[in-house]
Amino acid sequence: MKTITEWFDEYSESHQNKTNKAIHWACVPAILFAIIGILAHFSALLTALLLVLTLVFYARLDIVLAVAMTALIAVMAWIIYLLPVGVGFYIGVFILAWIGQFYGHKVEGKKPSFL
Repeated sequence: MKTITEWFDEYSESHQNKTNKAIHWACVPAILFAIIGILAHFSALLTALLLVLTLVFYARLDIVLAVAMTALIAVMAWIIYLLPVGVGFYIGVFILAWIGQFYGHKVEGKKPSFL
Protein backbone atom coordinates (compact mmCIF):
# COMPACT_ATOMS: atom_id res chain seq x y z
CA MET A 1 0.00 0.00 0.00
CA LYS A 2 1.24 3.49 -0.87
CA THR A 3 2.09 5.88 1.94
CA ILE A 4 0.31 9.20 2.33
CA THR A 5 3.44 10.94 1.03
CA GLU A 6 3.44 8.79 -2.10
CA TRP A 7 -0.25 9.56 -2.73
CA PHE A 8 0.30 13.31 -2.33
CA ASP A 9 3.49 13.31 -4.41
CA GLU A 10 1.74 11.49 -7.26
CA TYR A 11 -1.26 13.79 -7.02
CA SER A 12 0.84 16.96 -6.99
CA GLU A 13 2.61 16.01 -10.25
CA SER A 14 -0.52 16.76 -12.27
CA HIS A 15 -1.86 19.55 -10.06
CA GLN A 16 0.61 22.43 -10.28
CA ASN A 17 -1.56 25.13 -11.88
CA LYS A 18 -3.25 27.48 -9.40
CA THR A 19 -6.58 27.42 -11.28
CA ASN A 20 -6.57 23.63 -11.50
CA LYS A 21 -5.85 23.35 -7.79
CA ALA A 22 -8.74 25.70 -6.94
CA ILE A 23 -11.10 23.76 -9.19
CA HIS A 24 -10.07 20.50 -7.53
CA TRP A 25 -10.57 21.97 -4.04
CA ALA A 26 -14.22 22.49 -5.01
CA CYS A 27 -14.85 19.56 -7.33
CA VAL A 28 -13.29 16.66 -5.42
CA PRO A 29 -15.44 17.25 -2.30
CA ALA A 30 -18.45 17.82 -4.58
CA ILE A 31 -17.87 14.40 -6.16
CA LEU A 32 -17.63 12.76 -2.75
CA PHE A 33 -20.82 14.58 -1.68
CA ALA A 34 -22.59 13.39 -4.83
CA ILE A 35 -21.47 9.79 -4.41
CA ILE A 36 -22.69 9.72 -0.82
CA GLY A 37 -25.98 11.31 -1.90
CA ILE A 38 -26.49 8.80 -4.72
CA LEU A 39 -25.68 5.82 -2.52
CA ALA A 40 -27.85 7.09 0.34
CA HIS A 41 -30.87 7.19 -1.96
CA PHE A 42 -30.51 3.47 -2.63
CA SER A 43 -29.27 1.96 0.63
CA ALA A 44 -28.37 3.56 3.93
CA LEU A 45 -26.67 0.35 5.08
CA LEU A 46 -24.49 0.07 1.95
CA THR A 47 -23.62 3.76 2.23
CA ALA A 48 -22.58 3.37 5.88
CA LEU A 49 -20.49 0.28 5.08
CA LEU A 50 -18.66 1.98 2.21
CA LEU A 51 -18.02 5.09 4.31
CA VAL A 52 -16.60 3.02 7.16
CA LEU A 53 -14.32 1.18 4.72
CA THR A 54 -13.24 4.51 3.24
CA LEU A 55 -12.40 5.86 6.68
CA VAL A 56 -10.43 2.70 7.52
CA PHE A 57 -8.41 3.30 4.34
CA TYR A 58 -7.67 6.87 5.45
CA ALA A 59 -6.83 5.74 8.99
CA ARG A 60 -4.24 3.33 7.60
CA LEU A 61 -2.64 6.25 5.74
CA ASP A 62 -2.75 8.93 8.42
CA ILE A 63 -4.84 9.29 11.57
CA VAL A 64 -5.13 13.09 11.32
CA LEU A 65 -6.37 12.78 7.74
CA ALA A 66 -8.85 10.12 8.87
CA VAL A 67 -10.23 12.40 11.60
CA ALA A 68 -10.58 15.27 9.12
CA MET A 69 -12.30 13.00 6.58
CA THR A 70 -14.62 11.67 9.27
CA ALA A 71 -15.69 15.23 10.11
CA LEU A 72 -16.13 16.13 6.44
CA ILE A 73 -18.15 12.99 5.67
CA ALA A 74 -20.31 13.50 8.76
CA VAL A 75 -21.16 17.05 7.67
CA MET A 76 -21.88 15.89 4.12
CA ALA A 77 -24.11 13.06 5.35
CA TRP A 78 -26.00 15.46 7.61
CA ILE A 79 -26.57 17.90 4.72
CA ILE A 80 -27.72 15.04 2.48
CA TYR A 81 -30.14 13.93 5.19
CA LEU A 82 -31.58 17.46 5.41
CA LEU A 83 -31.79 18.26 1.70
CA PRO A 84 -35.19 17.58 0.15
CA VAL A 85 -33.80 16.56 -3.25
CA GLY A 86 -33.86 13.40 -5.32
CA VAL A 87 -31.08 11.31 -6.73
CA GLY A 88 -31.08 13.38 -9.94
CA PHE A 89 -29.66 16.33 -8.02
CA TYR A 90 -26.66 14.29 -6.88
CA ILE A 91 -26.13 12.85 -10.36
CA GLY A 92 -26.08 16.42 -11.70
CA VAL A 93 -23.55 17.52 -9.06
CA PHE A 94 -21.41 14.48 -9.90
CA ILE A 95 -21.41 15.24 -13.64
CA LEU A 96 -20.76 18.98 -13.21
CA ALA A 97 -17.90 18.34 -10.77
CA TRP A 98 -16.24 15.92 -13.20
CA ILE A 99 -16.62 18.42 -16.02
CA GLY A 100 -14.95 20.97 -13.74
CA GLN A 101 -12.07 18.65 -13.01
CA PHE A 102 -11.48 17.87 -16.68
CA TYR A 103 -11.54 21.59 -17.41
CA GLY A 104 -8.97 22.11 -14.65
CA HIS A 105 -6.70 19.54 -16.26
CA LYS A 106 -7.14 21.22 -19.62
CA VAL A 107 -5.94 24.45 -17.99
CA GLU A 108 -3.11 22.48 -16.36
CA GLY A 109 -2.14 20.94 -19.67
CA LYS A 110 -1.86 17.46 -18.14
CA LYS A 111 -4.14 14.46 -18.11
CA PRO A 112 -5.76 13.48 -14.80
CA SER A 113 -3.60 11.18 -12.67
CA PHE A 114 -5.84 8.14 -13.21
CA LEU A 115 -5.40 8.40 -17.00
